[in-house]
Amino acid sequence: MSNLQNFWDVLLLFLIPIGGGIPGGVMLAQSRGLEWPIMMLLYFISDVILAFTFEPILYLLVKYGQRVQFLARLGAIMKLMIAKTREHYGQSSGIFALIMIAFGVDPMTGRAVAIAAGHGFVMGWVIAIAGDMIYFTLIMISTLWLKSILGDGTWTMLIIFALMIIGPTLFRRLQKRFQNGASS
Repeated sequence: MSNLQNFWDVLLLFLIPIGGGIPGGVMLAQSRGLEWPIMMLLYFISDVILAFTFEPILYLLVKYGQRVQFLARLGAIMKLMIAKTREHYGQSSGIFALIMIAFGVDPMTGRAVAIAAGHGFVMGWVIAIAGDMIYFTLIMISTLWLKSILGDGTWTMLIIFALMIIGPTLFRRLQKRFQNGASS
C-alpha cells in the first residue's frame, strides 16, 4: 500500500468529529508504520480542514441567527453552552483560558468562544487548534503507551475511548469533591 493511501486512511479517521477517531487513527497509523510526527501532522491537517468547513457554517448561523426563529433558539443554546463551559475554566478571555476550553471541550466550541472574545478567523482557529492539538497529543501518547503494555490494539482503542468519554465527568466530580472538602 502506498504512503499516500496510508496518510489518507489515517486522515479520514482523524476527521471523525467524535473523539473515537483519535485512538483509531493512532492505531492505524502505527500499524502502517507511520511515526508520531506524521500522526501529529495529519491530525493538524484534519483541524485545518475542520476550520475551513466549520467557519462558513458558523458565519451563516451568526448572520441568519436573528432572522430565523430556529437559528435564534440555536444561538441562545450555544450562548448558554459557552457560558457553562466558561464556568469550568473561569471568565478570563485570555489566550490560555481559550486554549484550555478548546482542549477540554472541542475545537468548534473553542472557536465559538474565541469569536465571543473578539478573535477573528486566523487567531480564533489558532487558539482552537492549539487546544485540540494538546488534546490529541495527550490521547496519542496514552494510546501508544497503553498499546505497548497491552499489545492489543482493539482493547487499547476501547479503553482509551471509554476514558475519553467518562474521564472528564470523573475529573469534574473529583474536582468538586476536593473543592467541597477544602471549604469544609
